[in-house]
Amino acid sequence: MTDTLSVQDCDRTSPPAAPPETKAALAGLVSELRGLADDVTSRLQQQDARMTRLASALAARPMLAADGPDALAAPAAKAFDAYLRRGDEGGLRDLALEGKALSTAVAADGGVLVTPQTAGAIREILHSAASLRSLATVVEVEAGAYDVLIDRADIGAGWATENAATAETATGAIEKITIPLHELAAMPKASQRILDDSAFDLEGWLAARIAERFARSEGAAFITGDGVDKPRGILSYPLVANASWTWGSIGFVPSGVSAGLTTLDPVVDLVYALPARYRAGAAFVMNSRTTALMRKLKDADGRFLWSDGLSEGEPARLMGYRVLVSEDMPNVAANAPAVAFGNFAAAYTIAERPDLRILRDPFSAKPHVLFYATKRVGGAVTDFAAIKVLRFSAS
Repeated sequence: MTDTLSVQDCDRTSPPAAPPETKAALAGLVSELRGLADDVTSRLQQQDARMTRLASALAARPMLAADGPDALAAPAAKAFDAYLRRGDEGGLRDLALEGKALSTAVAADGGVLVTPQTAGAIREILHSAASLRSLATVVEVEAGAYDVLIDRADIGAGWATENAATAETATGAIEKITIPLHELAAMPKASQRILDDSAFDLEGWLAARIAERFARSEGAAFITGDGVDKPRGILSYPLVANASWTWGSIGFVPSGVSAGLTTLDPVVDLVYALPARYRAGAAFVMNSRTTALMRKLKDADGRFLWSDGLSEGEPARLMGYRVLVSEDMPNVAANAPAVAFGNFAAAYTIAERPDLRILRDPFSAKPHVLFYATKRVGGAVTDFAAIKVLRFSAS
């Protein structure tokens, strides 16, 4: 009797059994939660694997050419070296970045852009050369010419009274000077046997040869270029006595002695013939022979007028102004404008394309390989008031 009552009590207090639909829904929810947990775990494992592969790839990445001594470790430099040595263009075509550059700057004639490492070396040597480039304004353009706008006509002004009408004054005028870009070319050659020598520093040799040729050609053109298929130099413009100077010409100061200089007075006149607003950044330009003549000048007390820099790397100075020794300036001779003085950053502008092209030609000079390099550059005087010259003449 007792057992029977216990069973009945238990049946009376237990919850009713869940319907089959509820059990099926709960089982489905549990299954979905387990699937979601497995999916999250799988995705995390895949992400960990990707991070591990990325870390391994970064650790094994070759050192960039600009960061290490081995310049040929970079893929771009390797591809460029393979093109120069064997004419193999496959590596260049496989480089995405080089493909972009080729599509915008190089025609379909087989030319390629120089790698940034080589172009940087060439630019460094050009700036270190004794050229007007180190004093002038240098701009990089993507077009075939560069226009400089000059405002040389002054605006009129006058004193006004309280009641009188103000008269019309003169209006300034803007003049445009166009600097066309000309093609500078160099074509060094090397035998195929030398190119096959893996120990030969091909890029260093090519940069040095091209830089030397470009530096000499540019330096001469910036001084004496006639503007025909080359930049126009500072001495190619008409020279007139500074007392009758007009825009479009270069004013000169005579030395007082034909083909000679016996006193510093003409140099003083040359300095102060330049307007005061330009003298702050002015410099002398002359060649080595003229520099030797200037160094021998002394004042009344026998002291040399030329002063060397007080610290290493500081340029020599004449009357407190920097002296650039450029061998492209003429020697001291009768009526020769052998010394130029001016603010060349204002007076002369050099426009150039930033890209350098090299075409490899293994056929024209067998068994040698020719490397035809081109660069487009132009230059012209853009402020004729900012430069004066000393002409070695009696008057």
